[in-house]
Amino acid sequence: MLKILIPTLMLLPTIWAVPLRQLWSTTLLFSLTIAIMSLSWLKAPAGTGWTSLNLYMATDPLSTPLLVLTCWLLPLMILASQNHTTSEPENRQRMYISLLTSLQIFLIMAFSATEVIMFYVMFEATLIPTLIIITRWGNQTERLNAGTYFLFYTLAGSLPLLVALLLLQNTTGTLSLLTLQYTLPMQLSTYADKLWWAGCLLAFLVKMPLYGAHLWLPKAHVEAPIAGSMILAAVLLKLGGYGMIRMMIMLEPLTQQLSYPFIVFALWGVIMTGSICLRQTDLKSLIAYSSVSHMGLVAAGILIQTPWGLTGSLILMIAHGLTSSALFCLANTNYERTHSRTMVLARGLQMALPLMTSWWFIASLANLALPPLPNLMGELMIISSLFNWSSWTLILTGVGTLITAGYSLYMFLMTQRGPIPSHIIALDPTYTREHLLITLHLLPLLLLITKPELIWGWTA
Repeated sequence: MLKILIPTLMLLPTIWAVPLRQLWSTTLLFSLTIAIMSLSWLKAPAGTGWTSLNLYMATDPLSTPLLVLTCWLLPLMILASQNHTTSEPENRQRMYISLLTSLQIFLIMAFSATEVIMFYVMFEATLIPTLIIITRWGNQTERLNAGTYFLFYTLAGSLPLLVALLLLQNTTGTLSLLTLQYTLPMQLSTYADKLWWAGCLLAFLVKMPLYGAHLWLPKAHVEAPIAGSMILAAVLLKLGGYGMIRMMIMLEPLTQQLSYPFIVFALWGVIMTGSICLRQTDLKSLIAYSSVSHMGLVAAGILIQTPWGLTGSLILMIAHGLTSSALFCLANTNYERTHSRTMVLARGLQMALPLMTSWWFIASLANLALPPLPNLMGELMIISSLFNWSSWTLILTGVGTLITAGYSLYMFLMTQRGPIPSHIIALDPTYTREHLLITLHLLPLLLLITKPELIWGWTA
């Protein structure tokens, strides 16, 4: 565990000590080495075993894929941010990379925590670097508003969680994930127990985000710089799903009655946010709303508490992390050239940047869950387990997948096909850096087709 965490911590002094000329290349190489070392976590023993166990941290097949995704994303964020931050003052550049690194440190500690309180503290700590990145490096003046939304939604959701955890500590005498699964199931019957159940899950449902508590997400995504959007879409939303899977063990008898409204909201959100995507003019906003729709499926899959639902949710979280991060990177390459996120103003780019179009095509198909990509595996497992739970859900999930296919193709056709608008005169060519960035997103996605057991957790 520490052989990844200590190098990540040592990245901070490196960032401030290295000469400016070598800043980006050194940090990129260093973080890429950490990311490649983190792949060693994937060779977990069979069964439900915890590995890399020390006093406070451990990995198991549920947290390993999310940990590797976290480590994999730091070099990609450094690659993506290089172009638009090199013109800034030196200490601002160093600060930017330091914030990204600190975010990785908090996330590693959150996903590998064995104590629920440590998970809670790290879950909250990720707020601070993300908030600074959004409010300091965002593009428009709206960024302060977006930061406020982000902060208050997450805090309002997660303060009840703290009270719920302290109550749990009082009743069971432990908050260690290693022992909580063996405690006797609690007889939850009173109204206070129902409130406790809601308090345990609310923070994670806001973070996911569940439709209805999702208003902070499009704002935060649209205003954040590219690295902020990437880490938000790829890892921070997954904190919600991971926390829900971990807490579900303790909420057992009540979940059967109380989860209905949340499942309904999640599945209704798949349709509603998909429909919102169909009429978006802003490219980043469209990708952000599509995240809400995918996370709605994940939330429903976790809440029905079946092995297939949990497995599908984990697969979809990993696949969506890579796909939506790649889409944000592609949107950013467009933005750096045309300085507009409006799709009508920057279309027909296939004529100008043909290789970028092929990346757009693969990423859009991954977003609409084309077989045999992991996106489809995850969605199929969730949809079939939901259908098994109640056959009525097929209407909602079926319409949702149709709309997803619709807006993914709409996004591709709007940005790439058709004539180039007359106001686009000079476009920079695409750089090797950008192609490498998208390759490092889509290659793991394609390789996971060959060995999906790395990401299907312990339920299968």
